[in-house]
Amino acid sequence: MGLSENIRFYAATDVGRMRDHNEDNYLVDKKLALFVVADGMGGHAAGEVASALAVRIIHEELRKERDLIENKARSDGRNPLREILALLEHAVQRACARIHEEAKADATKRGMGTTLSALLIAGAYGYIAHVGDSRIYLLREGRIQQVTEDHTVYNELLKRGKLTRDQIDKVAQKNAITRAVGVYERVEVDTLTIEVLPGDQFLLASDGLHGYIAHPAELEPFFEEEDGAVATSGLIDLANRKGGKDNITAVLVRLGQGDARDSMRARMLALKRDVLARMPLFSRLQEREMLRIMQVAEVQTYEPGQVVVREGDRGDELFIVLSGQVRIVRGDAVLSEIGTGEHFGEMALIRAMPRSATATAVEESELISLRRADFFEILRKEHELAVKLLWQFLGVLADRLDQTSRDLTEAREVIAAEDITDLIFPDTEDPGSSSAQGGTRS
Repeated sequence: MGLSENIRFYAATDVGRMRDHNEDNYLVDKKLALFVVADGMGGHAAGEVASALAVRIIHEELRKERDLIENKARSDGRNPLREILALLEHAVQRACARIHEEAKADATKRGMGTTLSALLIAGAYGYIAHVGDSRIYLLREGRIQQVTEDHTVYNELLKRGKLTRDQIDKVAQKNAITRAVGVYERVEVDTLTIEVLPGDQFLLASDGLHGYIAHPAELEPFFEEEDGAVATSGLIDLANRKGGKDNITAVLVRLGQGDARDSMRARMLALKRDVLARMPLFSRLQEREMLRIMQVAEVQTYEPGQVVVREGDRGDELFIVLSGQVRIVRGDAVLSEIGTGEHFGEMALIRAMPRSATATAVEESELISLRRADFFEILRKEHELAVKLLWQFLGVLADRLDQTSRDLTEAREVIAAEDITDLIFPDTEDPGSSSAQGGTRS
């Protein structure tokens, strides 16, 4: 039984203590393994209309493609993952256009929109689409992390470093959202693919709940609660006890234990993350940012003697050794042999140029590859992450330049070394002298 067929879910919503109607909507479809939370906005109950339209249209769009999703989920490789993610994003855009059209047709609904956080589990992967300030949290191996990013004025100011937290707290509209489904005909959707593991838990929450959560660790007792229904009702009670100033929605999704293959995947995924995290290029990334890198990092297997890259060929991939050993050769000279955690080909991420050496697997090896196109896509979409990556990349290049400078200095010292042959062999005559040739010069 696959993880997508071994899911338990629990959902609850509440109007809260301050509102007279509930503009939150949620959807759970176990057969499709689709979970959505939407928090509407707009006067005259327009927010409720927007959130209801969003969950309904997304459900309809994905249900039409259920067979395709299931077939793609059984396929190997990167393209099926991208195609499922594209289907999810298309469904969000359809909902956005429909809500916008409804608002234009009814003056009382002008400007209505909704936040949206959706999770689709297919095969061994979870596909996330996110707009606004609802959230998705992930519990994995006892660690809770927020995997979506709030689209709010507060978060934008914080990311740009323009103001301190104390200064931002004084901004009147700091909680205003910067993206919503339906306000315009189209919306920028954050998407993410996560390889899911046995025992993973996801929490989808509207801001009426997570607004009272100062740190993800505060959610730990609810994730640990054996009865999921008690956990979700407890989350609703928590928000109400702390003020209940907004509608409150919680959807808790729990994956089962899986099989032997899932356990093997879990070990491999932990190793992959550990190897990436030790690289200088990725060492300063937060957990959500590391998930973004892992989304595009592909593992490839090479047999002994198989060439990974060939000197002179143009390349577009950075390689990191996950297991095994790789020999680096330039011409006939062996430059080095590298093992787990070491990498080569990082310049290919920045520019297309011939490989400076040949890399060959010495033994059966697994390599993590990161392509230039995927790297550039991250730089375009994730501005804060882009700054971190480029800054770390500069550090890597600086280290390489320092090493090259040291090598050149050592080479110059060797070339300029004093010839002490005469001191070592004082009686040896120059073979090219006249005496060595048996004659004398008068």
